Amino acid sequence: MKFFIINSGSSSIKYQVIEMTTESVLATGMVERIGDETGRLQNTFFPGTPSERVSTVEQAIPDHDSGMHLVISLLTDQEQGVIGDTSEISAIGHRVVHGGEDFRESTRVTPLVIEAIKRNIPLAPLHNPANLDGIRVAMELFPAVPQVAVFDTAFHQTMPPHAFMYAIPYALYEQDRVRRYGFHGTSHRFVAGECARHLGKPLSSCNLITIHLGNGCSMTAIANGVSIDTSLGMTPLEGLVMGTRSGDVDPALHLFLKQNKGMDLEAIDAMLNKESGLKGLCGMNDMRDIHRAVEAGDQRAALALAVQTYRNRKYIGAFMAVLGRVDGIVFTAGIGENDAIVRAESLQGLEFLGVRLDPEENNLRSKQARCISSEDSRVRVFVIPTNEELAIAREVAKVVGS
Repeated sequence: MKFFIINSGSSSIKYQVIEMTTESVLATGMVERIGDETGRLQNTFFPGTPSERVSTVEQAIPDHDSGMHLVISLLTDQEQGVIGDTSEISAIGHRVVHGGEDFRESTRVTPLVIEAIKRNIPLAPLHNPANLDGIRVAMELFPAVPQVAVFDTAFHQTMPPHAFMYAIPYALYEQDRVRRYGFHGTSHRFVAGECARHLGKPLSSCNLITIHLGNGCSMTAIANGVSIDTSLGMTPLEGLVMGTRSGDVDPALHLFLKQNKGMDLEAIDAMLNKESGLKGLCGMNDMRDIHRAVEAGDQRAALALAVQTYRNRKYIGAFMAVLGRVDGIVFTAGIGENDAIVRAESLQGLEFLGVRLDPEENNLRSKQARCISSEDSRVRVFVIPTNEELAIAREVAKVVGS
């Protein structure tokens, strides 16, 4: 039961081979700079074990077809590969960014599913075409293997209309499906399930706030195991302050910048997505660099940290109001799992809502899931590492098994 998990980007392919009987990773890697003069494949066999081996290949990789063939040749290498041939792959899971309103669950790839993913390209013009490239190549290389699409947006399709609708002319929703969709759904679903296990309750009985903090950031309110609100919107630009994305801004900013700075919509969009957020405030989007700068007295770095954690705190408070009872708050992803300062400042002042951190537990560095709230905290706070590839693999197992 070996599953091949693929996350195909516009110029990259991330992948894992997972042995599902033990949920152990046999190989993980990334193909980068597809289409550039020199591409790169870095692969790790048996990561995190005494048998770990790293291989790096640098050569021209003109397209996704050649990139995937390179990956397969490495995985099936007689001396160091982890599969004898492609027939050992039982199923393939594809991360697909946007399923629109077509998909509430993961689904087996069929021609109709492919057409639906194409219909949603206007909602994710940078991501869905690349995801389709990965599906197309995998279907050519593994024609007899079941392929499953796992959508970032599917988990949030349980949001009620009053949470996902924007207060704009309703015809825009009817004709173009303009609404909040949310993203990072695979990560939110995974850590919610893990949190329920730590709470000793079925997920269907849990009210949770899951906080995915990385270069991209999002927060989700989960009531009785399902998403009822989330911070990201129609695109991954809304909501929290991110590494290079602004999060919430006044929509009239676009007109202001056009009239006063002569910027067109494409330039404004590029600025908000690639030059804003932490980077826009202080010139840095790596939180480790920001902390070092704060310690050295950099006031703009301190401001960037304060703006991000203040926005986190506002959303936590809002989602607590939405949920009423909150059983747990979960921090995950690169910053959420590793940054004690961001966690503490994001929860600062929420003691009146029953949220109390244990400073010693919060400051502990660990790769394990753990509770970091004090014993007298009414709301338990957790750090739970996300594992989107394993989450996709579990979704594939459900679909293939059904």
